[in-house]
Amino acid sequence: MFEEASEVFDNMFKSSFPLTFIVFIPAVLILVSPLPAEAAHEFTVYRMQQYDLQGQPYGTRNAILNTEARTVEAEVLSRRCVIMRLADFSYDKYQKALRQSAGAVVIILPKNMSAMPQDIVQQFMELEPEMLATETIVPVYFAEEDEELLSIYTQTLTSSSSQGSLSAAEVLLHTATANGFQMVTSGAQSKAISDWAITSLEGRLTGVGGEDLPTIVVVAHYDTFGVAPWLSYGADSNGSGVSMLLELTRLFSKLYTYKRTHAAYNLLFFVSGGGKFNYQGTKRWLEDNLDHTDSSLLQDNVAFVLCLDTLGNGDSLYLHVSKPPKEGTPQYSLLKELETVVTSQHPEVKFSMVHKKINLADDMLAWEHERFGIRRLPAFTLSHLPSHRSAQRSSIMDVRSVSPSSRHGAGEPPAGPHVDVSKLSRNTKVVAEALARVIYNLTEKGASGDLQIFTEQMQVQEEHLSAVVDWLTAQPRAAQLVDKDSSVVSTLEYQLSRYLKDVKRHYVKADKRDPEFVFYDQLKQTMNAYRVKPAIFDLLLALCIAAYLGMMYLAIQNFGLLYSIVRRITQPKAKVH
Repeated sequence: MFEEASEVFDNMFKSSFPLTFIVFIPAVLILVSPLPAEAAHEFTVYRMQQYDLQGQPYGTRNAILNTEARTVEAEVLSRRCVIMRLADFSYDKYQKALRQSAGAVVIILPKNMSAMPQDIVQQFMELEPEMLATETIVPVYFAEEDEELLSIYTQTLTSSSSQGSLSAAEVLLHTATANGFQMVTSGAQSKAISDWAITSLEGRLTGVGGEDLPTIVVVAHYDTFGVAPWLSYGADSNGSGVSMLLELTRLFSKLYTYKRTHAAYNLLFFVSGGGKFNYQGTKRWLEDNLDHTDSSLLQDNVAFVLCLDTLGNGDSLYLHVSKPPKEGTPQYSLLKELETVVTSQHPEVKFSMVHKKINLADDMLAWEHERFGIRRLPAFTLSHLPSHRSAQRSSIMDVRSVSPSSRHGAGEPPAGPHVDVSKLSRNTKVVAEALARVIYNLTEKGASGDLQIFTEQMQVQEEHLSAVVDWLTAQPRAAQLVDKDSSVVSTLEYQLSRYLKDVKRHYVKADKRDPEFVFYDQLKQTMNAYRVKPAIFDLLLALCIAAYLGMMYLAIQNFGLLYSIVRRITQPKAKVH
C-alpha cells in the first residue's frame, strides 16, 4: 500500500513541477513574510535655514528625506539619516555626517532649551554661524524631544553602537534581526518664494516751535534669526529692542500731549524688517525717503539716529559708533547725557562707547546704524553686547523664559541668552531720561544729573515691557515667516498707532533680475518614523526561502528513494531464533 502511494506522489510531482510551486510557494510566503511596516511615530521637524544673500547661497539646499536612521556612532553613515541629541552634538560629528554624504541630519532639541547646561548652550550658539557659513545638499532638521522620539533615538543608538565590537558574522546576524526606522518627510523639495515682501513700520511725534525742527530717529528691527527659522524667537535680539521702542513711544507721546512739555524736536520711530538680512528694510526705507521723495524728515535736520539692539540683560551698555561724535553736536550731547544718567541714577551700570569703522567689504553690516552711516546720517546703536560678533544675536537659544533648573548653583547665571525684565526696564529708563535731557536741553539749563523726568504716572511700566516681550516671543519672527498679512505686523502697527501719528507701512521686495535676497519654503514639515526591517533582512529571507524550496524540490523528485530509506530505518528488525 505504501509502495503504491509513494509511486503516485513521485509520478505526480515529477510530471507536474509547476504544481509544486503552486502548492508550496504561497504557503511559504504567507508563513515567513514579515509584517508590513508600521508607523512608529509622527512628529514635526524644522529645517535649517535656506536663503541667498547678495547671490551667495547659505544653509541646506535639500528638503526631501526617505532613508534609514542611524546615530553618528555608526561606522557607515552614507545615505543614512543621522540622529543626534543636542547634548551630544559637536561640529566634528556634524562634519563627519556631511563628509560621508549622509542622507540627512536630525538634531533632537530638549523641550526646555533654557534648562540646558551653560557650556552646551554656549557651544551650540557658537556653532550655529559655522553651520550656516557654507551651503550643503544634506537636509538638516531639528525636532523637539518627546518620549517616542527619545525611544527611537535610544534604539537606533543601541543598534549603531553595538556593531563596532562584534565579529562580522555577529554584525550580519544583528543587522538582519534588529528593528530599524525609516525616516520619511511628507513635504516636497524646497523652492524659491517669489514676490516675498519684508514689511517695516514708521510713525512720528511732531515737534512744536517752527518748520525746520531737528529730528531724532529711534529704530529697532523686529525680525529674528537662528539656524532654523521656525525656532527663532529672538527674545533679547531683538524683542527687547522692540519692547523698549514701544515703551518710548508711550512715554514721549504723553510728553507731547501737553503744551508745556511739547518739545521742539520731531521724533520719528521706525520698526524695521529684514534686520537679520543686512537690514534690507532699513535700506529700502532710506532709499524711499532720501532718493524718491522731496518731503521727508530724513532729508531735513536729523539730529541723530538711535538704534536699539539687544538690551534685555546685563549690567553694561555700549554705544556703538562708526564715527566718534564731535563736541557740540547733538550726537555728542546724547553720549554725554547717557553718561550723566548712568553715573547719577544707575551707578551699577557700566557705560562706554565702542568705535568701529564701517567695512563695506564685509557681506554683512555689523550694526543697523551702519545703514544710516553709509547715507551720511549720524547714527549709533545701543546694546548690552560689546561686539557685533556675539553669538546670541543669531541663535535659536535666545528664548524668553529661564527655568530654575538651568542654574548650576547659587548666584550662577542662567543658561543661554534671555530677557531680564527688570534690567530691560532699567535700560529703558536710562534711554528715556537721556533722550529727554537732550530734547529739553536740561544740562545747559543747569539741571542736576539725578533729576528724573519719568516718575509716578510717567514712569516706565515694567508690566507693559514684560507683556510685549511675552507676545513677541510667543511666535517665531524670522523674516521668511512674517509676511505683510502677519499678526506680528498688524499688532505692531496697532501699538504704534495708539501713540504716534502718520503710522504707515513700507515694503521691500527683491529685484527679480538681480535679487539681493531669496527665501525658500518647506521650512516646517511632518516626519514619520516607520519601524522596518533592514534591507539585508529581505536578502537573507530570500535565501532562506530559496534554500527551503530547493530542499523541497529535491525531496519531491526523489520521494521514492527517501521513502525507502525512511522505511528501512523505521522497519522493526526480524527476531533471530
